[in-house]
Amino acid sequence: MREAVIYTEKLTKRFGDFTAVDHISFEVGAGEIFGFLGANGAGKTTAMRILCGLSRPTSGKGTVAGFDIYRQSEEIKKHIGYMSQKFSLYEDLKVWENMRLFGGIYGMSSRQIGEKTETILKELGFADERNTMVRKLPLGWKQKLAFSVSIFHEPKIVFLDEPTGGVDPVTRRQFWELIYQAANRGITVFVTTHYMDEAEYCGRISIMVDGRIEALDSPAALRQQFRAANMEDVFQQLARKAVRKVD
Repeated sequence: MREAVIYTEKLTKRFGDFTAVDHISFEVGAGEIFGFLGANGAGKTTAMRILCGLSRPTSGKGTVAGFDIYRQSEEIKKHIGYMSQKFSLYEDLKVWENMRLFGGIYGMSSRQIGEKTETILKELGFADERNTMVRKLPLGWKQKLAFSVSIFHEPKIVFLDEPTGGVDPVTRRQFWELIYQAANRGITVFVTTHYMDEAEYCGRISIMVDGRIEALDSPAALRQQFRAANMEDVFQQLARKAVRKVD
C-alpha cells in the first residue's frame, strides 16, 4: 500500500454511555479515493470530525497527514481541505473574493492566491464569472467551485462530506472528474456519500454500522464478498443490521 496519510487504530469516541465510534482501525494511502459510508447513526460523522481535528477521541491511536490526532489537531487543520454539502462558500461574496478569502485563511501569499485564482477560473471555465456573486451561480457550479476552493492550498488530504447532494447526475459525474484530477496530483480524497453509484468510483470503501467498520475493500471485492450485483445491494445488506438510527 502507498504511504498512509490517514492511520487509525482502535479509534473510539464515547459520549457518556453511548459509543459513537467503536474501535475502528484503517489506513488510507496518498492519492487514494477512499469512500467512508454508513447509514444515519453509523458514526461516520463523528469519526470524520475526529480526523479533521475538530473532536478529541476517547481512546485509540491516529494520525492525519503525519500529525497526531490528540496533540496536533491545529496542524491537522492546516494540512487538510474540507467541503460540506451544507456550507463551503460565502454566498454574499464574489467568486474571486471567496478564493482570496480562503487562500488567506490557508496562509497563502497574495501572489500565490492571484496565480491560483487565475488557474482555477480557467480550468473550470469560470473566467466570465469571476465577479459573479456566489449565490447567483447554479448549484452544480457552486459545488465545483467549492471543491476547487477546498484544495486551493494543495492539501495532503481533502475531506468531502456528501459533496454532491442535490446535484443532477451529469454534474455529479463532472464533479468526480475533478476528484480524479486531484487524486492524480497526489491529494488523498476521503469522501462520504449516500449515492451508491458514487461509491463505485472509489478505490476502496469502508462501511460503518453502529460505530464499527463492518466491511472495507474495493467495490469489486465487496460485491464478490456479499454476492451482490452492485454497491447498493452491499450497503443494504449491512445497513439492515443497524440497531441505532441517529448519528
